[in-house]
Parts: sequence; C-alpha cells; structure tokens
Amino acid sequence: MTENNGNSNDHTTTKKFLYTVTKNILNSDKSIRWVAITDQDGNIINEQNSDGLKLLLTKEENQESAINTIIRQKTSTKFEPKIGKLSYAIGRYEKLSRSIIPINNEKNYYLILTMEVEENNFDKIIMKKIIPLIQQEKEKF
Repeated sequence: MTENNGNSNDHTTTKKFLYTVTKNILNSDKSIRWVAITDQDGNIINEQNSDGLKLLLTKEENQESAINTIIRQKTSTKFEPKIGKLSYAIGRYEKLSRSIIPINNEKNYYLILTMEVEENNFDKIIMKKIIPLIQQEKEKF
C-alpha cells in the first residue's frame, strides 16, 4: 500500500484506493456479501458490504473473525514448500461461505470475503473475477 508520510493527501489517496478496490470486488458478482482488506495481523483496513445487507456479525465480531482467519492461514504456510502457495481458502457455513485470498506475499495483505451460501460457483468467481482484480492492483499494496 502506498506509504503515508504524514501527509493527509497520502491518507486520502490510500482511503480512495482501498474503497475502490473493495467496491470493485464487491460489485464483481451479485453473490458477494461482504469484502474486507486486512493487514498481516488481521486488522481490517477497509470493508464494504452489499447494499441493504443485514450483516450476520457485528463490526467487532467481523474484526475478531478476520484475526482468527489470518492466524489459521499463517499456520498453514509452513507447508507451502511442499504444497505450494495458497491461491485462496474457503469455508462453507450454514449461512454463508467465507474465503481468504492473499493479496501479496511481501507485505502480507489479505482479502476476506463472504458469499451467499447458495452460490456453488465460488471457484469460478474467485479465479476468474476476484483474483484478476487483485492482480491488477497488487503492486499498489
């Protein structure tokens, strides 16, 4: 992500960038409910949800869930030399599906998103719509 040198213009530019990225991902498919970008510790930097959506978790619960998701993902990285780098991971729950997608390996930013549980084409959506959007913005993180 662009460095903030204490300049409010840098901060505004970063906020606009994050807003645009999360909005573009949210709008990439109607089944996407919620999108968040987190840092390497799971702190949510920016989040967006579908218009009119009643969230299942509170803001605090989403933050706690994001931290736990990042911790779980980090524990599996020790196997990457043998199984390869993670493209995405998905968990399917009764009320939604949640996915984590690494944005970049150097600075450890992650995208966490939820989709409607009825959506069965999550692999196609993630691989053909979301990951290409991340790839085109990856260098700006």
